[in-house]
Amino acid sequence: MESGFGSDFGSDFGSGGSGGGKLDPGLIMEQVKVQIAVANAQELLQRMTDKCFRKCIGKPGGSLDNAEQKCIAMCMDRYMDSWNTVSRAYNSRLQRERANM
Repeated sequence: MESGFGSDFGSDFGSGGSGGGKLDPGLIMEQVKVQIAVANAQELLQRMTDKCFRKCIGKPGGSLDNAEQKCIAMCMDRYMDSWNTVSRAYNSRLQRERANM
């Protein structure tokens, strides 16, 4: 069974819409942006999971105890807050640099 995203992307990318076989650069750029956003979200989740697991889980078992649950929740909250702060600062700097060009 194919995923909807993979099959939609391939058909949109290959067909170029109703332009008679011509590729639409705007459509391609939007699809690339979506794929980059998905990859960034996956990387964020993977890094957050790795870091918080290493920090909070001493001995993996069948379930998390109360302290581990609290640690995981706090770790993930702090990680997301940090990620958002860095992202805002980065985007702000990019905008300033683009304005100065």
